[in-house]
Amino acid sequence: MKFMLNSDAGSQELCLSGEEYKYLIKVRRHTIGDTICFRKKENLHEEYRYHLTRTDGRNAYFTLQTHHTSLCENGKKLHIGWCLIDPKTIEKSLPMLTELGVSKITFIHCRRSQQNFRLDFERFNRIMESAIMQCGRTSLIEFGESATLHSFLQGHPDSVVLDFGGEVFNNEERIETVVIGCEGGFDENERKQFIEHRIRHFSSPMILRSETAAVAIASHLL
Repeated sequence: MKFMLNSDAGSQELCLSGEEYKYLIKVRRHTIGDTICFRKKENLHEEYRYHLTRTDGRNAYFTLQTHHTSLCENGKKLHIGWCLIDPKTIEKSLPMLTELGVSKITFIHCRRSQQNFRLDFERFNRIMESAIMQCGRTSLIEFGESATLHSFLQGHPDSVVLDFGGEVFNNEERIETVVIGCEGGFDENERKQFIEHRIRHFSSPMILRSETAAVAIASHLL
């Protein structure tokens, strides 16, 4: 664990109880004298180092030692235009995409996406918060939605499309926005919209699931 999130971070003294107490003392086995880093969700760039001074069986008490600005970010930016899949599957992939450093995900309602899916961005943020505490990242992935693939491509003319029929990814190629299909991929009407865009694929002969493709492309480009 790189740091803990706490809304009172920055105060001269902190008191943790409940699940936070159990996690730090029972799970992480911190003891009196340990130094633990805290940050606030509202300003992740500021790190506060606290000294664990005492515990009473239910609460842990901390005293502020130092405070400084400390960023942990990927040097590259990657925006994924992700054709909508089951949100439960997205949730399983979010920790990995957070750790890899994806900067933004726009969920695209494409033709083969199920229309009954609803995105819970608040839940997504909670999942990412757990991930950043472990990996040390000091930002969350930004989320957006696009009603159609056409509108997304119009707004992002430099997008690269991950699909069959294109060239193999070149490690030297500059790519900042990539479009990934949903389960079942793109239909033929959507493929007609790729004429003005670069189409790329992996050299592997295997067909990737949508979530596997998202993690693979983030790993490859970042």
